[in-house]
Amino acid sequence: MIAAVSAFAPAKVNLALHVLGRRDDGYHLLDSLVVFAATGDMVHAAPAETLALRLAGPFAAALAGEPDNLALRAARTFAAARGVAPRALLTLDKHLPVASGIGGGSADAAAALRALARLWRVAAADRALALTLGADVPVCLAGRPARMGGIGEALSPLPALPGCGLVLVNPGVAVATNSVFRARGGAFSAPLDPSAAGWADAAALAADLARWRNDLEAPAVALAPAVGTALTALRERPEVLLARMSGSGATCFGLCASPAAAQTAAARMARPGWWVWGGGLAEAA
Repeated sequence: MIAAVSAFAPAKVNLALHVLGRRDDGYHLLDSLVVFAATGDMVHAAPAETLALRLAGPFAAALAGEPDNLALRAARTFAAARGVAPRALLTLDKHLPVASGIGGGSADAAAALRALARLWRVAAADRALALTLGADVPVCLAGRPARMGGIGEALSPLPALPGCGLVLVNPGVAVATNSVFRARGGAFSAPLDPSAAGWADAAALAADLARWRNDLEAPAVALAPAVGTALTALRERPEVLLARMSGSGATCFGLCASPAAAQTAAARMARPGWWVWGGGLAEAA
């Protein structure tokens, strides 16, 4: 019997995010370029008589009051789909801020699915099952740079990414996704048009990204001015080639020429109440 398995849940970063439209059921149609940073949560799964979740890590307290964590819902959904009893002790080692626009809950659910497939010795979860848990879960389950479309189900690989670094800054505020979407005004955006040839270096990637935006950034800044403060701080750093908000916020990122440059920027940006990280991209899951 397998004693225990672990799966990494890396932070998801939306390098660009356009809102293309809205379906009759209320779901928005998106076009986004997604990468994963080399920081995140860890999910451990061990045999147990029932299904239970244990929280650990610096952001565990932020989840303590949740009646039903997404990792637990992922486990129940996966067990039902595979016809197995939902028995496991999940330990979520929470290192990413909660409700922060970098896919923490979705990444945790995807990591739980990967870990439980190994623990229960069943076929891995597929994209359709992942989508029932949330729009970001399919891309987090894939765990590699992707262009994400539709409501999250349409994934295609990105061209090879150049060497680069990311500095992530969360100003210590949570922004509700639904509120940000409701606050978004104006017309819907055109699709992205990334170069099929890829990018020679981080500067070329930054120049391409500058042609697009995150359509949710302006409404998030209006709802939480601290997001604007974080963006200004990033843009003042000489190491940062481009700064933007990720997802629906409040975490913002700075694209740098290298992981070392991102680490330097992060070290200079520490402030009380802020979560700051700098480094490179995660390896593919």
